[in-house]
Amino acid sequence: MNLTPDSKVLIQGFSEFISGTHITQMKAYGTNLVAGVNPGFGGQQLYDLPVFDLVEEVVRQFGPIDTTIICVNPYHVLDAALEAIASNIRQIIIISAGVPPLDMVQLLRKAESVETLVVGPNSPGIIVPGKILLGTHPSEFYTPGSVGIVSRSSTLTYEVAWELTKAGLGQSISVSIGSDAIVGSSFLQWLQILDEDETTQAIVLVGQPGGGSEEAAARYIAEAIDKPVIAYIAGRQAPPGKHWRQTGTLATIIGRDPNFGTAQHKLAAFQEAQVPVAERPSQIPELVRKGIN
Repeated sequence: MNLTPDSKVLIQGFSEFISGTHITQMKAYGTNLVAGVNPGFGGQQLYDLPVFDLVEEVVRQFGPIDTTIICVNPYHVLDAALEAIASNIRQIIIISAGVPPLDMVQLLRKAESVETLVVGPNSPGIIVPGKILLGTHPSEFYTPGSVGIVSRSSTLTYEVAWELTKAGLGQSISVSIGSDAIVGSSFLQWLQILDEDETTQAIVLVGQPGGGSEEAAARYIAEAIDKPVIAYIAGRQAPPGKHWRQTGTLATIIGRDPNFGTAQHKLAAFQEAQVPVAERPSQIPELVRKGIN
């Protein structure tokens, strides 16, 4: 991965998923935003960025692009991402929510074949505090440090970061993998990345009801992760039988344990893996300190 201030970053699309405020914040944070792509608007300036009709035009003018941030209509995400891959962009962050699942299946097959990292959809992106902001994370909640955060949530990720910051525990990286029915990179991939990252001493994993990704993460932590991991599961009081709409759980519960996807099922998995679980976000810093010491 190339997550440094020198990384060249492109924005594809200017929709309701991103605003001028977000773009200004990324620039102020030192992110090297070079251009935007918005078909039909080539030659114009938007938010002080030169706009092109095609990704290949950006590459022709600025050279290889490291990361693209996709903010187009969800039904156009597949085309935008395939265009980026065709221009050899190997880090794709999808801010847009509600991407059709079959489009994601097609995209991920292509991305895997060319070793492209996809974050999202329905993700605020990645922040390396003090270095680079790729997406819509509110940077004021973060401070540089050694705690890595990987989360399925958006706003809850910021809350966890703020609790750590208030407690004097800075963050090495924070990534939201997204909460659509099908997302690109997984908890397992990011746990491996953070376990190998020299600046990360401890990992905070933030889960929520729906699907089985937290259970898979718990098994992987027990088997393969050496660094201390602290978990927090949102939605413990969610009524039984209710499913969080954005997590796409209905397609995954047929023929499963009736508790599959519930917060309680996830908590049990982490307990079995002997992963400490915070009862509330404010408890996370204390558990992180215990894990590091």
